[in-house]
Amino acid sequence: MPKYDYICDANGQTVEVSHPMQERLSTWGELCDRAGVAAGDTPLDTPVRKLITGAGIVRSSALKNPEAPPCQSGAPCCGANACGFN
Repeated sequence: MPKYDYICDANGQTVEVSHPMQERLSTWGELCDRAGVAAGDTPLDTPVRKLITGAGIVRSSALKNPEAPPCQSGAPCCGANACGFN
C-alpha cells in the first residue's frame, strides 16, 4: 500500500500514512486515526492537505537498465538478446 505525507497547516505537523490510492484524508481527525497518533490540542475537523511526494510505486517495467551496454550491432539494445538485455 502506498505511503503519503499530509500536513496540517494549523499545527505545522507532517504525518506519513499508508492508504489505498483512491482514498483521500481531509481532516486532522481522519489523519490521526489512520496514522494511529494522538490528535493533541488540534481540533479533529481541522483540514489537512496531501503533500506532493516522489513516487512510492515503481512498475517492474521501469526497472530495466536504461544504460545497458550496446549490443554487438552497436545499438543500445538489439532486441535479439545477444547482449543478455531485453
